[in-house]
Amino acid sequence: MRTTTRTDVLDDAVIGAAAFLAGGANVIMQLSWPEVGHGVVESRVDSGNLFKHPAKRTRTTLSYLAVAALGGDEDKAAFRRGVNKAHAQVYSTDASPVRYNAFDKDLQLWVAACIYKGFEDSYRLLVGEPDRALAEEFYRASATFGTTLQVPPDRWPSDLDAFEKYWQDGLKRVSIDDTVREHLTAVAELRFQPKPLSVLFGPFIRFVTIGFLPPEFREQMRFSWTSRQQRRFDRLMAAIGAVVRRLPRPLRQFPFNFYLWDVRLRIRTGRPLV
Repeated sequence: MRTTTRTDVLDDAVIGAAAFLAGGANVIMQLSWPEVGHGVVESRVDSGNLFKHPAKRTRTTLSYLAVAALGGDEDKAAFRRGVNKAHAQVYSTDASPVRYNAFDKDLQLWVAACIYKGFEDSYRLLVGEPDRALAEEFYRASATFGTTLQVPPDRWPSDLDAFEKYWQDGLKRVSIDDTVREHLTAVAELRFQPKPLSVLFGPFIRFVTIGFLPPEFREQMRFSWTSRQQRRFDRLMAAIGAVVRRLPRPLRQFPFNFYLWDVRLRIRTGRPLV
């Protein structure tokens, strides 16, 4: 019998395709620490390169989020083993401008914190502002975004106030140089997709990506953002949220529920997860 460590609050908070709109912004937030940014840009794992294998990279990322948020202990252990094989090849060289290693728990904690912020912001914009008790419960459950990899449970800040202190301290390490900025701008503009898709949808994705970014990250990316654009973004989120709140849970969670099913199928059939 499959064991589970997920909680109902995370199960309810997953809003699938709508939250996917925040994905580009969340990538920028994660890679805003130089060690994470250069770790991704310089990665020697070609099979996980977004610009060489966009479909595979997208599947791996969404599968990780699905497993962390909705999966059980067996799912997480299997995915951890798969990620570890890839992460073993991600470390700095003498040519790297910063020192990094993908197994660094501090870097993994920052990535997990950014994922939590992305889920929290999406929920707040599309579903509504949670009360303090629900916000605390959702925050505690979100430790899974780190513990699904190597972050020990006791490294996750104990409550929202402790997290806010951690987050403000983390913002002091945010620094995006030209190399990482070019990579992230290409992500925000869908340049990893075939030209028809990037031309058609790139401007829209860039718009929502900037809209989801906190000001500190917009500044580092040198993105401009006006009050008129903010009003357009707010209207868009209100319209999407009105639809999301009325969807039955399976539709609201898509495609994360699909990717969790795919992970479990891959485990049963012995196919690689990463």
